[in-house]
Amino acid sequence: MAAILRLRDDDPLPASLRGGVVAIGNFDGVHRGHQAVLAEARRIAGGTGAPALAMTFDPHPRKVFRPDVPLFVLTPPADKARLLASLGFTAMVEKSFDRDFAALSAEEFVTEILVRRLGIRHAVTGFDFHFGRMRGGGPAFLMAAGERLGFQVTLVDAFRDENGEVISCSRIRVLLEDGEVVAAAGLLGYRYTVGGVVQGGRKLGRTIGFPTANIRLPDDVALHHGIYAVRFRRPDGTLHDGVASFGLRPTVEAAGVPLLETYLFDFSGDLYGEACQVSFFGFLRGEEKFASLDALTAQIGRDAEEARALMSGVAPLSRLDGEVCF
Repeated sequence: MAAILRLRDDDPLPASLRGGVVAIGNFDGVHRGHQAVLAEARRIAGGTGAPALAMTFDPHPRKVFRPDVPLFVLTPPADKARLLASLGFTAMVEKSFDRDFAALSAEEFVTEILVRRLGIRHAVTGFDFHFGRMRGGGPAFLMAAGERLGFQVTLVDAFRDENGEVISCSRIRVLLEDGEVVAAAGLLGYRYTVGGVVQGGRKLGRTIGFPTANIRLPDDVALHHGIYAVRFRRPDGTLHDGVASFGLRPTVEAAGVPLLETYLFDFSGDLYGEACQVSFFGFLRGEEKFASLDALTAQIGRDAEEARALMSGVAPLSRLDGEVCF
């Protein structure tokens, strides 16, 4: 996978990236609907020899306009960048979304960001993309601006799943909140994947024969608490199947913050400090409080057997899934 250049706000844009084809959107989740927009941008870029760029916004606009309402962000910027790199994009332009940026008029967004900053040749967006102060700019405005300022615009229709329903981030969030990682993968086009640095813990797992790699996920991750069959990727690309618990560890701790604890099959070694990714292939059961450590240990053994069996038969859902999870 080629590296992707990440540019924020006033980072200088290399001259080689001016005149690019730019896919514009928040792209949280980089799901199959987003991939349709991104694929069209890549197709156009490939046909013209222009660089392919993706413009995204961070934090998510809802966090700015409704800060009191928690939002489960599916793909933080680093994860989004990895996915966009797998899809063949040269650069990800990350615009800081704050009140000042939201106050830009639609005309200012086009002239200052798209034309002056990026010098775009072609903009590709979803059919319902709106931008600028009070969402004053829409598809018609963008197309008219392109005609006036010298860039082309392509709008991509809503992408529907096999049942005819529009794929959306909100649908995926609800599925993950219910532990439905298989159904979520069907909408994402790849297995839901999280990342983080392996940290030290109480080392209880190794005393009962199941040492775990522990990762603290962002506070807004609302994945259902429970036990999952997973695939674990180290920074060098090495993959290990395993069984993971995400939750509050009710048997051993009275309170705390959710932690992702992964037991890697057939592995021994030190993972502390490594930035790793965990992909979710199946939900095994909900989080439980056991009467004793012996009862917990016995259940972990059964969970591990079930996860091994599930992972023995998995295959890539798509080319993107193959790059992310295989």
